[in-house]
Amino acid sequence: MLLGMLIHTFCPNIVEIGSFTTATFSNTAAATIMGVQLLCIGSQLQIIKLQQVVKRGGILLLSKLLLGVFIIVSARMIGGKQEIADACILAVLCGATNINGSIYLSLVTAYGDEIDGAAVALLSLTNGPFVTMILLGAAGMVHFSAISLAATIMPIVVGIVLGNLSKTFREFLKPGVQLLLPFIGWTLGMGIDLNDIFRAGISGTFLSIFVIAAGSVFTYLCDCYVIKRPGYAGLATCATGANAIAVPAAIAMVDSTWLPYVGEATAQIAATVVMSAIVVPIIVGIFIKKERKNNVKECT
Repeated sequence: MLLGMLIHTFCPNIVEIGSFTTATFSNTAAATIMGVQLLCIGSQLQIIKLQQVVKRGGILLLSKLLLGVFIIVSARMIGGKQEIADACILAVLCGATNINGSIYLSLVTAYGDEIDGAAVALLSLTNGPFVTMILLGAAGMVHFSAISLAATIMPIVVGIVLGNLSKTFREFLKPGVQLLLPFIGWTLGMGIDLNDIFRAGISGTFLSIFVIAAGSVFTYLCDCYVIKRPGYAGLATCATGANAIAVPAAIAMVDSTWLPYVGEATAQIAATVVMSAIVVPIIVGIFIKKERKNNVKECT
C-alpha cells in the first residue's frame, strides 16, 4: 500500500495507460479485488463451526457490536460526522469493530483451546464492510437501498454457500484470503495521497490508542463476566485486521457523502493495523504470564 501511495502522490498517471495495466493496478481495481477476497473469506465460514462456537464467538462478536454502538452514540452526541479526538468517525468505527483473525487465531492457538480457535469463523464476520455498514445504517448515518446492501454482501454470501456445499471449493478458495491482501493494499494506496497521511499522523496515533484501549475494555469484560473465561480471547480480538483498510472505500461506494473522508480514514486505519498488530500480542502475552503467576501462587 505504501508503494501505491508513493506512486499516486508523485506520479499518479503512471498506471493510467489503459487496458490491463489500468484495470489491474489503478485504484479502480480495488472494488473487484475486494469482492473476490470477500468471496474467499465467506467460503471459510462453515455453518457447523458457527453452531459449535456460538457462545464464545457470539459474545465476542457482540462485544465488538456494543463498542460500535458506543462509538456511534458518541458521534451523534457530538454531531453527525464530526471528528472524535482528531480521528474521523469512519476510521474509529472501522478500526474498532474489525478483528485481525490471523493474530487472534495465533494467540488463542498458543494460549487457548480448539473452541477458541474455531470462534475465528464467526469473528470473521467483522471482515469487510458489513458490520460497519449495518451500524452506520442503523444510526441513519449511511443511506443505502436494500439492493446496495445486497450487492455489498453478495460476494461473501456466495462464498459461504460454496464453502459449505463443497470442501473442495473451501480448500481451493482458502489461499485467496491472504493472497489478495497485497493487491488490495496496492490498489487502495493508488487512491491515497501521502499528504493526507502526514496530516492525519497524530490522529492516527490517537485512533490506535483508542481502538486498543476501548476494545480491550469491552471485549475483556464480556469474555470474563459473560462467557466466564479468563479474558485472553477477548484481548486477542483487539488487533485491527488489514481488511479494515478497505472498508472506508466500500462505504463510500454505497453512500458517496462519505467520499471526502475516505483518504484520511484509510490512512488512520493503516496506522492502527500496524500498531495494534505489534501491541496486542504483547498485551496478551503479559496478561497470560500474570495469570499463570497468580495460578501458581494459588496452588502453593
